[in-house]
Amino acid sequence: MASPALWALLRGCRGRVLRPRGEPPGRGSAEVVATSERYAVRRLPFARLGDSDVAFFERLMPGRVVTGEEEVKPFNVDWLKSVRGCSQLVLKPQTTAEVSQVLRYCHERNLAVTPQGGNTGLVGGSVPVFDEIILSTALMNRVISFDKVSGILVCQAGCVLERLSEYLEEQGFIMPLDLGAKGSCHIGGNVATNAGGLRLLRYGSLRGTVLGLEVVLADGSAVDCLASLRKDNTGYDLKQLFIGSEGTLGVITAVSILCPQKPKAVNVAFLGCQSFAKVLETFTTCRAMLGEILSAYEFMDEKCMELVERHLKLSSPVRGSPFYVLIETSGSNSTHDEEKLNNFLEQATASGLVTDGTVATDDKKIKTLWSLRERITEALTHEGYVYKYDISLPVGKLYDLVTDMRARLGQSAKSVVGYGHLGTWGSWERRRRELALEHHGGVLQPFPAGRHRALRVRVDCEVQREHQRRARAGLQEEAVHSVQQTQRGSGAHAALQSHAGPQRDPQPLQDAALGSREQHALRGQRRVAQYLHFSHKHTGASVGTWSAPCLISLLGWIMVALFRGACSC
Repeated sequence: MASPALWALLRGCRGRVLRPRGEPPGRGSAEVVATSERYAVRRLPFARLGDSDVAFFERLMPGRVVTGEEEVKPFNVDWLKSVRGCSQLVLKPQTTAEVSQVLRYCHERNLAVTPQGGNTGLVGGSVPVFDEIILSTALMNRVISFDKVSGILVCQAGCVLERLSEYLEEQGFIMPLDLGAKGSCHIGGNVATNAGGLRLLRYGSLRGTVLGLEVVLADGSAVDCLASLRKDNTGYDLKQLFIGSEGTLGVITAVSILCPQKPKAVNVAFLGCQSFAKVLETFTTCRAMLGEILSAYEFMDEKCMELVERHLKLSSPVRGSPFYVLIETSGSNSTHDEEKLNNFLEQATASGLVTDGTVATDDKKIKTLWSLRERITEALTHEGYVYKYDISLPVGKLYDLVTDMRARLGQSAKSVVGYGHLGTWGSWERRRRELALEHHGGVLQPFPAGRHRALRVRVDCEVQREHQRRARAGLQEEAVHSVQQTQRGSGAHAALQSHAGPQRDPQPLQDAALGSREQHALRGQRRVAQYLHFSHKHTGASVGTWSAPCLISLLGWIMVALFRGACSC
């Protein structure tokens, strides 16, 4: 069980900390303990589902209402098999109108609802805590339109990312994001969680590539911001409120997204480095020599490769190095790209940055190399319970946290590994990567946040960010699970309704470690939360009952607050 200090870590985000009962279940457990039993939480006075409610939904969408215990069970458990709800009903709408009717009815009846996409998220946001109705977007999988001239795709929120990629590749385009969970995650969940992924280095975040959204609010009213224009100066950019909102403001039903053309030449290099300092120096050289064709730079340590080979039977072509990097280039001229890549490899080898490596140019070998990186998360789940942290640190300090954590935990943890994205355009001083702890009956000491404070950098770990969002939205129970396994969910909307807990105001989050501008930004976030009453009212479906004029008013209020803050800084 997690140590008391780990739960104390969250006191800066929440006045009260929920403690789990018993050991974490892990993927190998025969039965996942219900969330409502594992944590000291209580159900708010939502209405109970009745026969008349089920009859209404069956009339609304005949053949798409799931009620059997065994049939509902997969929707109640998250991918990591660490969280389990007790829902008795799954609804599978096919249109925005049906989603609107469902939410309007639930709002009037005071029935709690949990939207769910591909259920591939790792923070428990896609599964109910109690007996909420599950609103699945699995059948909202239609491509509405695609413009080959502009590269703009309009589709429903339930489209699987991999299916969209295959569809676009036939048209000579690709999706601007790529994830390890692409075979199951939904584009609506990707947008709702503002997923980054493996192509962020080249194509940027979804806040830039998503052009428009169609969203249904909790009272059933639809907000149509489904623009298909890259440049739109007609008014407020309301879609930005819903990107990354994780379902707390509404359910995304359709997405308009800008897709880049498919590169004509793709190369992948898998290289071995003798130290993390060499990994960083290789990255610097790589950026300078590859320039515009660099599309991905991933790193992983040797322990990651051991787990991938042991549990997934994948074979790495490069062995005997403490660290490995995967570099991808994509462009329009194969000769030009190969020449630049070869020049870089010669320079890296001659200077001793790289000791071994291999290059792939055909699709099959490229996919084989990518699987070594993409399936690390899967490999980590095979030996026990997994704790994950997605942390921002000065790039030179990234791996120090892994080595310090290993020293601190000793034999109580099976594995402590570091891997992930090393760079994103425009923010070179900080990098993101995942710290994964594979836990089996030991005790996790809450070292990451303390290490951050010692370095006096902004605490930006997914654990605290997820908990803070849950606190603002009143989703206290779901926030607890972001402590144990966190990675930005890629396939599901966070629950629309609130899961009850004692009403406490969120306290400052590590204010002492923040600069003046960061403190002001955090204060602004709290003011927004107070404006929305998310921190003070656990009101269930009414959380999302905001009309378009109200959202416009909110946006104007935010702009005034930011302007005042800019002047004061």
